[in-house]
Amino acid sequence: MTTAWVTELRDALGADSVLTDPDVTASYARDQAMLAPAGTPAAVVLPWSTDDVVDVMQIASRYGVPVVPRGAGSGLAGASNAVDGAITLVMTRMDAVLEVAPADRLAVVQPGVVNKSLRDAVAGAGLFYPPDPPATTGAPSAATSPRTPVVCAA
Repeated sequence: MTTAWVTELRDALGADSVLTDPDVTASYARDQAMLAPAGTPAAVVLPWSTDDVVDVMQIASRYGVPVVPRGAGSGLAGASNAVDGAITLVMTRMDAVLEVAPADRLAVVQPGVVNKSLRDAVAGAGLFYPPDPPATTGAPSAATSPRTPVVCAA
């Protein structure tokens, strides 16, 4: 499949960041919620940066293509399940802990950060990020919010 919007995405992000092989896109159709409905994405896009995400959203908006963000795919609610013809925006490459502010009990993270990485990063500042059982190895439940509160180890 080569459409104008896929070509624009590949030009903006590079061919290795835009996947359209049907076997690959099918594997990104759903999270762990097997009973929640899911469609088949037309493309899977793996951005490296906020600028990449901006490019994806501008291109998708221009062509009216829906976008479904996805972290590690470990969710149990179907929130990252694709809709037919959508772009599944896989955030796993954006996995940096950008800042830990112990006084504010705040961590600023990219949306692909997994719980263990966040726990390890805040532990060095004497803080503790409690596990989210459904997403223990996946992205924090607030994966689309880059400002994640952490608690102090008592």
